[in-house]
Amino acid sequence: MKLYSILTGNLKLDGGAMFGVVPKVIWNKLYPCDENNLCNWSMRCLLVEEGDRRILIDTGIGNKQSEKFFSNYYLNGADSLDSSLAKVGYTTDDITDVILTHLHFDHCGGAVRWNEERTDYLPAFKNATYYTSRQQWEWGTHPNNREKASFLKENILPLQEKGRLHLIESDDTLFPGVSVRLFNGHTDGQVIPFIRYNNTTVVYMADLMPSSAHIPLPFVMSYDTRPLITLKEKEAFLKEAVQNNYLLFFEHDLYKECCTVTETEKGFRMKESYNLSDLFQT
Repeated sequence: MKLYSILTGNLKLDGGAMFGVVPKVIWNKLYPCDENNLCNWSMRCLLVEEGDRRILIDTGIGNKQSEKFFSNYYLNGADSLDSSLAKVGYTTDDITDVILTHLHFDHCGGAVRWNEERTDYLPAFKNATYYTSRQQWEWGTHPNNREKASFLKENILPLQEKGRLHLIESDDTLFPGVSVRLFNGHTDGQVIPFIRYNNTTVVYMADLMPSSAHIPLPFVMSYDTRPLITLKEKEAFLKEAVQNNYLLFFEHDLYKECCTVTETEKGFRMKESYNLSDLFQT
């Protein structure tokens, strides 16, 4: 097995929304914002190479939305999904499986692209099967008013229409060394992948904890639909992560790619931070 960090660019989101009830004077010391209260966040995907499978976890925001839409998020950074795959020797055609943790646009926008004539939407990974949970699919295709703006039908429906969608019913092992669990605080049926690499379990955190700054229990996003459930899910997960020395891989942390966790008198905190490429050099 080989693991590759796949950068797809950055976006800016309001710091208050990202840190919920935590005061700015506290979170801004951990994760800085600009004069408009905007923090810069990565959209970091993960490629798992296992045997003849090349499994991509999440796809970034994509490039098919309007200029007006993208202007709301101040996209920045030199990386793209295609260029990052090329750096590790692959193209979108080489991907065999895509795990979508959930269907918010910054996680699944790159899953679907325009055709050449811009008359139809096609799966961006033409040889891949796409996986997400049944709960999230139902949630995203029949959205509540609070989340509706995050679920874009052009990111979602073509996967089903083109017959490329597989729905996960419950916690399961999808591939050798790759299992998934479902979490419900951020959005219903969020898929969190657990990758067993040598003697280490790497957990792709998605929006269960978007950054290392979100490790302390009260740091819960305002975007979460059920923040008290997130709180319970985080606490149970972090206890398990400490006990088993999990390596947390962050999708949105611009500054820290991976870390381990410890429990202190003040609660859960980052133990040590790493870059995936340094930690698992071959």
